[in-house]
Amino acid sequence: MNMLDKGSGEAVAPYFESEEFDRRRDAVRHAMSGRGIDTLLVSAPENIFYLTGLDHWGYFAPHILVVPADGEMILLTRAMEKVTIANQVRNARFEGHHDGETVADLLGRVLSGRLGSVGIESWSSGLPHGLAEALKERLTASRFLDASGLIDDIRMVKSPAEQALMRATAKVSDAGAQAAIEAIAEGASERHVAAEAERAMIEAGGTFPGFGPFIRSTRRLGEEHTTWTSDRFGTGDAVFLELTGCVARYHAPLGRLIHVGHAAKETYEMAALTADAFAAVVGAMREGVLFRDVYAAWQGVVDRAGLSHYRRHHCGYVVGIGLPPSWTGGNKVTGLRRDSDIVLKTGMSFHVLSWLMGTGRGDFFVSNAVLLGPSGAEVLTRTPSGVTVR
Repeated sequence: MNMLDKGSGEAVAPYFESEEFDRRRDAVRHAMSGRGIDTLLVSAPENIFYLTGLDHWGYFAPHILVVPADGEMILLTRAMEKVTIANQVRNARFEGHHDGETVADLLGRVLSGRLGSVGIESWSSGLPHGLAEALKERLTASRFLDASGLIDDIRMVKSPAEQALMRATAKVSDAGAQAAIEAIAEGASERHVAAEAERAMIEAGGTFPGFGPFIRSTRRLGEEHTTWTSDRFGTGDAVFLELTGCVARYHAPLGRLIHVGHAAKETYEMAALTADAFAAVVGAMREGVLFRDVYAAWQGVVDRAGLSHYRRHHCGYVVGIGLPPSWTGGNKVTGLRRDSDIVLKTGMSFHVLSWLMGTGRGDFFVSNAVLLGPSGAEVLTRTPSGVTVR
């Protein structure tokens, strides 16, 4: 069950009841046992959030969550975060360091004696190389093991409470998309569209997402991770729009291609093809299916349309918890790729993209948040996906 502020109706950290956090901690400890890890040092902000509910902007400074095989968890970071952590974290003891030392110095004092085997998240954005080296210098362990992905894999399957947050987030995403689309017009600026999208999502109950909205017009359509400028739209422009709401750190992205003034005939043909390919992906998403077979369903539609030369690196990726600078859940993308043997499980959620840009036969794309729920694949975001001319 989500923890809500009864006065405002808004989600308030730590967002979940203690039983939810207990289940997560126990699942992590089970995975630790399977890897022979006695003590796990969690440094990825998304994973610390998953286990404790700590939601703040303080993750720019390293945090370490100590997860022992049994007993109390310990959360270490700058001492100045004491009040925030006291307000949000119920299941871990806080230890703070002053700014004249590092979290590694503090950890060396807090964890005395031999620790057995220690797992570290070697590929975590929260564990810079210098900190990793300092940890190894200050801790006495029988061995250090790479625990990258241990918690990430568990996080892929969302609990019923998390699934409810994904649905709530999708409504915020739709509010932002609707406001953005309504703001697109000849003479309007990318900046204005971004402002309207952000305003709508905040007022709809959202908080800051991992990425801000991506808004690009025709001259920058080929760029990937850039966003608004002061460019103004002209007749014939195509406007790339990709955004997500964020509720309690959960994300439900969507994307649309909007046209200003008119759209070419081939745009409508490509829109129909992207819709068919998207439907094929959703139809293929079932418990036990491999990620690569979901991608094959998308590619099959594209191939049959005479575009067998066209390939994508994926047709979607796992989403859920996200913290800046990404809504992908960390510094990697777990994609529905042609070579992935990951198995779909009920509770997984995705940003599914049917993307046909630069085909030589017109451009179009549509993307939505999709949850593999108890009754099958559920498209969470509902913004109209056909050709839209503003």
